[in-house]
Amino acid sequence: MAEEKEKQTDSTEQEAAEQEAPVAEEAAAETADADSADKPAEEAAPEPTAEEKLAAEVESLKKELADEKEKYLRLDAEYYNYRTRSLKEKQDAYDNALIKTVTEVLGVIDNFERAASAECSDENFKKGVEMIFKQYLTILEKLGVSEINAVGQPFDPNLHNAVSSCEDENLGENTVAAVLQKGYTLGKKVIRHAMVTVANP
Repeated sequence: MAEEKEKQTDSTEQEAAEQEAPVAEEAAAETADADSADKPAEEAAPEPTAEEKLAAEVESLKKELADEKEKYLRLDAEYYNYRTRSLKEKQDAYDNALIKTVTEVLGVIDNFERAASAECSDENFKKGVEMIFKQYLTILEKLGVSEINAVGQPFDPNLHNAVSSCEDENLGENTVAAVLQKGYTLGKKVIRHAMVTVANP
């Protein structure tokens, strides 16, 4: 009797397990469906079309072109600055060399001017000195060197160097009465101030 009861119990458990198996499979399938439904939509997004790919490529090329254009503009600006700076340095070097040379020659010109204005019994000699003096003045003019206009002008410390003063009723206040040594400019730059006497300072 006990054995028959055990057999009946085993058969009952087996039937119950067989009935539960399909139910478990259905539950697992439902769970899998739910999991797949919960996945982000982006994983299931369609591939970009040919037009979208082409548009993305065009945008990429536009960005690359803009970057290259910016590099070119920056390089062009740097070259412009370099060229401007080089030209200025070259001009400054030329002006400095010219000023130094002219400054050395001005003393010789002063002496020729004194010799030309001095009394001399030999007229031919005096004419020769005057011709040399005029040649020097012509050279200065070609180099862009100009004499500072001083006599009768208001005293300007930027152009004149006052070494003496006097009283003169015929001249206004603080006016240049006489030039003791001529001054010269190169363009707008003073290369030697005029040594002057100032009236009514």
